[in-house]
Amino acid sequence: QVELVESGGGSAQVGGSIGLSCTTSRFTTYRKCVAWFRQSSEKGRERVASVWFGDGSEAYGDSLLGRAKISRDADKNTAFLRIWRLEEADTDIYYCAAGYWCSSEAEVYEYWGQGIQVTVTS
Repeated sequence: QVELVESGGGSAQVGGSIGLSCTTSRFTTYRKCVAWFRQSSEKGRERVASVWFGDGSEAYGDSLLGRAKISRDADKNTAFLRIWRLEEADTDIYYCAAGYWCSSEAEVYEYWGQGIQVTVTS
């Protein structure tokens, strides 16, 4: 059974940075996409960023454009997300998702982590 193991997150101050990682257990193909979503009260689940493990191609949602970087270690089946210049509005639960395609649509992703809390304080 595929499992997504999320780590990182926690609390950070406005203007600071935070890192998240997601390891895909028993989903080891390079032909996969791993994405981070967050649950927006207005937009529903919105994509923060995604990365294609085959060639490292990245894509970003508008909400964190210019303040986030996604990367991957294909051999370790792990994707990393770093967010900087944090804002209080970044406080949310962040979900790792994995699937066979990259998309901004949550429905495309077959596997999901349980979510990890990020809290930004002033």
